[in-house]
Amino acid sequence: MKKALNVGIVGLGDISGIYLQNIVERYHQLKVVAVCDILYERALAVKEKYGIPAAYQNVEDLVNDSAVEIVLNLTRPVDHFNVTMAALHTGKHVYTEKPLGVSFEEGKQIVAAAEAKGLYLGVSPDTFLGAGLQTCRSAIDAGLIGQPIGANARMINRGHESWHSNPDYYYQHGGGPLLDMGPYYITALVSLFGEVEKVSGFAKKTFQTRTITSQPHAGQTIQVDVPTWISANLQFKNGATAQLFTTFDVVYHQEATLELYGSETTIIAPNPDFFDGPVQIYDKEKEAYVQLDMPFDFDGNARGLGLADMAQAIMEGRPNRASAAQGLHVLEIMDKISESAKLEKTLAVETSYERPAPMPKKGEIK
Repeated sequence: MKKALNVGIVGLGDISGIYLQNIVERYHQLKVVAVCDILYERALAVKEKYGIPAAYQNVEDLVNDSAVEIVLNLTRPVDHFNVTMAALHTGKHVYTEKPLGVSFEEGKQIVAAAEAKGLYLGVSPDTFLGAGLQTCRSAIDAGLIGQPIGANARMINRGHESWHSNPDYYYQHGGGPLLDMGPYYITALVSLFGEVEKVSGFAKKTFQTRTITSQPHAGQTIQVDVPTWISANLQFKNGATAQLFTTFDVVYHQEATLELYGSETTIIAPNPDFFDGPVQIYDKEKEAYVQLDMPFDFDGNARGLGLADMAQAIMEGRPNRASAAQGLHVLEIMDKISESAKLEKTLAVETSYERPAPMPKKGEIK
């Protein structure tokens, strides 16, 4: 069995740094052999910094590089479809940043293409594989909260114009709080409670324009093309329900980002954007929340864990955890929330979903 698979990275924006760092320092299953960015100087700089054999400006050149076995797609959401399809058509496995596509239709085409060629397809986020959410899953599966009955998930902030260097596309087609941050929360929920059967949604665009206060575009005005205030109800196959709220409109909040309710007690889960904890469970005898021990590895910023798991899965011939089926289910849920808001009615979710195997506990990882 091979010890590592060769990765080619497309898109070298902000998030690429932690992927590169973790591949070099943490994930022995991976080796970066090529990078590609529309800004060729940036690709050359990364090549030089990490001693990577090849740098490209055009996607077609990277996906046709015979040394590349997995393409890591770190482009903007609106570009995910074209880059992923190009890689699949040349016979490469693909791991893509969230979301799988910007519409359910795009997602279905991507998954069909991967299945037709017998290729692995992985989709972030992979934070659900981290110590925090795996501890939550272990507690739920062990019956510590009783029968799961519901959840409340909230992603509340004031948007990207105050800190991001290029915030425009967060307010254009393919952006907005649901497509940008919703995958973290919905992936966490389905990994804990399982398949979603139906959804209802409400959405509004609170501000027609935004003024950038971050550099280098401070003072410029952004036209807002997508809803920035979205609330939804999710009905799970196991009978549980969840309320999901995502917004780029609120200056400050103090609420927990994810609460999990059972017939016996409640868990306050960690932020689904992170890999670690703390995880708190309400102790009825003590009348207080107590912190659960986390028997899992991969705390801190373990970005790329889903990619490493997929590489290991390819070498072992098993399913990968951050799978195409999960990514498509999450994408459909988001798509149906948006459609529900427009139609003002509850909609059924057509994709099926089974939770992947849990992560091994400390000391069990090969």
